[in-house]
Amino acid sequence: MLSNLWQLFYSFGKIGIFGFGGGPSFVPLIQNEVVEVQKWLSKEEFLDAFAFGNALPGPIATKLAGFVGYKVAGWPGAAMGLLGVTVPTIIAMVIFFNIYLRNQSNPMFANFLKGVRPVVIALLALVVWEFIPKALGNPPQWLGNWALWLLAIVAFVASVRFNAHPALLIVAGGVVGITLLR
Repeated sequence: MLSNLWQLFYSFGKIGIFGFGGGPSFVPLIQNEVVEVQKWLSKEEFLDAFAFGNALPGPIATKLAGFVGYKVAGWPGAAMGLLGVTVPTIIAMVIFFNIYLRNQSNPMFANFLKGVRPVVIALLALVVWEFIPKALGNPPQWLGNWALWLLAIVAFVASVRFNAHPALLIVAGGVVGITLLR
């Protein structure tokens, strides 16, 4: 069990250090680590955890770290996942903020961040791409799942156009699933 705890801390520590850009940028890193590398969750379990996590308040990275840690090693695992995703990042933030304060007029820092942001968008798009078969079916089934596509499009429009809260959209999707998509 002790090796699982240290592995949780190490895995989520890597995620915390390389999750540039905030919460959404952590998602592909967490998915890769917990599904592909460690095999702690299946893709379906990760998708479900991600959906439930978005329905709750707070940062997605800490919720996923707590959930995965708990699944792997109970409450001690949840604590180690949370410590792993937060402590290295806090230390790095203090160090880099001091460097930034001393060099804030240097355009190298601004250019570095300009280069990181598009990569974060690409990684998020990759997660969406990998979620599509689990949520909407494999490519030959896509056209037959028009109701799922419609639900996804309506949720997207409600989010973008009307700023609908993610928790409301997730609950509404669940209700539609229970009542109409049996």
